[in-house]
Amino acid sequence: MRTHRVDVLVVGGGAAGMAAAAAAARVGARTVLVEEGARLGGVLDQCIHPGFGLHRYREELTGPEFAARLVAELDGVEAWTGQSLLAVDPNRPRARTVGSEGLVEIEAGAVVWAAGARERPLGALRVPGTRPAGLFVAGLAQRLVNIHGLLPGRRALVLGSGDIGLIMARRLHLEGVEVVGVVEIRPHPGGLLRNVVQCLDDFGIPLLLSHTVVEVHGRGRLTGVTLAEVDGAGAPQPGTERFVPVDTLIVSVGLVPEVEGVPFAPRDPATGGLAASTRLQTAVPWLFAAGNCLAPFDLVDTVATFGARAGTLAARHARGELSPAPRPVPVRMGRNVAALVPSSLVPGEEAILYLRAREPLDRARVTVGPDGPTRTARGVRPAEMIEVRLTAEETAAMACLQEVAVEVTALR
Repeated sequence: MRTHRVDVLVVGGGAAGMAAAAAAARVGARTVLVEEGARLGGVLDQCIHPGFGLHRYREELTGPEFAARLVAELDGVEAWTGQSLLAVDPNRPRARTVGSEGLVEIEAGAVVWAAGARERPLGALRVPGTRPAGLFVAGLAQRLVNIHGLLPGRRALVLGSGDIGLIMARRLHLEGVEVVGVVEIRPHPGGLLRNVVQCLDDFGIPLLLSHTVVEVHGRGRLTGVTLAEVDGAGAPQPGTERFVPVDTLIVSVGLVPEVEGVPFAPRDPATGGLAASTRLQTAVPWLFAAGNCLAPFDLVDTVATFGARAGTLAARHARGELSPAPRPVPVRMGRNVAALVPSSLVPGEEAILYLRAREPLDRARVTVGPDGPTRTARGVRPAEMIEVRLTAEETAAMACLQEVAVEVTALR
């Protein structure tokens, strides 16, 4: 086993990981990025639709184009693909990986965890019925179509109106699959409004809100599903069931942060991701986090922004340039907030919070703390994150608080 010494180790070669590695190298840190896949980019390579890069590069790119831009920024970074992470030492910034050249121990000054997230499968929903062929998470269906040129079936239903589900409804339709509809358990879409319009409305694909799949049918191959309307709590309503014949069910019901590789790092119970401060630093001082391992984001541009910040701060920590933070103030979800990252803020430093509202509002007031700063927002939708920027003076005023609640209320 050989030993490799660097300043910053980045785990994950998606948007967050590449942006983190590039940022760390730019400030002079010796940086290695490890990715278990054969190529950098993660899921971006199979996202052949446009819509990426509007914020970061000020132009519309496809997923592979966005990934290529990030790869081009990796000057000075050692990027190891096909490298599986075996373990991260909980006591020091050290990890063991294995690849084609055997076992490697990497000793670093800081680690950036950017392992992303995985899709929640149908099994997590406990839907009754059989489990025949024809059940796919949306990402797998996307890979089959866009990378391998294979169709998952001929008549499909999409369960969940997250962005990837909406995009796959359109993609399957364009490839000749009959898409009978997209089903969403909530009374509002789970994906961006632009995707609802461009992927469903423009192609006449129905969106059934306040509905869900209550049973799966079929033995060797899926023959259909039973749909039912749900009440405000998401419970199926008796007497509303109807059978829909399909041979394919695409499941797009959310993402789960990948955090199992660092079991010693505290989780945020609200998101399931790593708990980190606005420095993107966890309770383990040398461990930083970025991207969907914190919570699922709506835009890859935001993921890359978080990655760059984490990489820069990790480099500063590795070189002893990051001063110890004052006691972080926990941030919790208040009224009408469904997700909130990061988990705490550092008093006296500029901060950016990202949150999702539970219910849509035409105009809203975002309040940070009992007597803290407020911001206004228009067209608030649960699928789209709200960005709240706080000044150093505003966060300094919160230093004496035990916690800060963030609320979203209607503004008339």
